[in-house]
Amino acid sequence: MAAEWQGKSRGTVLGYKIFMFFMKNVGIEAAYFILYFVAAYFCLFSKDSTKSIYYYFRHRLKYSKFKSILNIYNSYYVFGQTILDKIAINSGLSNKFNYTSYASGLINEALKEKKGIILISAHVGNFEVAEFFFSNLEQSASISLLTTDVEHSKIKDYLTSVSKRSSINFIIIREDLSHIFEINAALARNEIVCITGDRYFKGSKYLNEELLGKEAKFPAGPFLLASRLKAPVLFVYVMKEPKMHYQLYATKSQAKHRDAQAILKEYVESVTGMLKKYPLQWFNYFDFWNVFKKQ
Repeated sequence: MAAEWQGKSRGTVLGYKIFMFFMKNVGIEAAYFILYFVAAYFCLFSKDSTKSIYYYFRHRLKYSKFKSILNIYNSYYVFGQTILDKIAINSGLSNKFNYTSYASGLINEALKEKKGIILISAHVGNFEVAEFFFSNLEQSASISLLTTDVEHSKIKDYLTSVSKRSSINFIIIREDLSHIFEINAALARNEIVCITGDRYFKGSKYLNEELLGKEAKFPAGPFLLASRLKAPVLFVYVMKEPKMHYQLYATKSQAKHRDAQAILKEYVESVTGMLKKYPLQWFNYFDFWNVFKKQ
């Protein structure tokens, strides 16, 4: 069975160190070359994630069997590139990349309302490099990222040691719901609060909505929060283009206050639009649509 998402990503400290060595001493392109072999490894030995991403291409995007199999490899490769890009950009190599923003104006207008902003993204593209775009906004605004903080600690410690100091604040989701007070305080200071809305934890509250023609579960928390607070809500994505180029996209929610389902529906429509334009950048390598049952 393709497992549900467990809240952490795969990888080893040694692997990150090897890629960092090549990026720093040979070039990012050399690190990309190594990814050809890494992507092949995942195709062969990551049974559950490979099964899930094949389902996405074959049954949700309706690709042929051959095209679906081919794009399993392409998906792993592009995912690897986004990870390396994130490390490179945060390690002082941001000058190797170029960026285009289709969203800065929308974000600037929202900040003028002085209510803060709630940004809802997804594991589509490379949202983790969005901080670079936000540094160029007309109004400086602190950024807080809502997180479960469940990534492997050794990898996080290593990446912190080789990366430039980030200005992003982290709001940890807690069982006592104290993070709600932190979110409210950040918005009251006209800050940006970033949330991902596409990974549901088993046992937590969820909302159902149809994505790519089939119903799926989405975490209720981000959409309930967005519907009840009075801050502008934007759906934001940072998408990788060829030749080390990134583009920032955003759309503003028009849903009525306290209508979480309507916000979710708008969100799913925005995710669908991104996937139609960038089909290889769907990075949810688990049984997202809950189609693989235990035997």
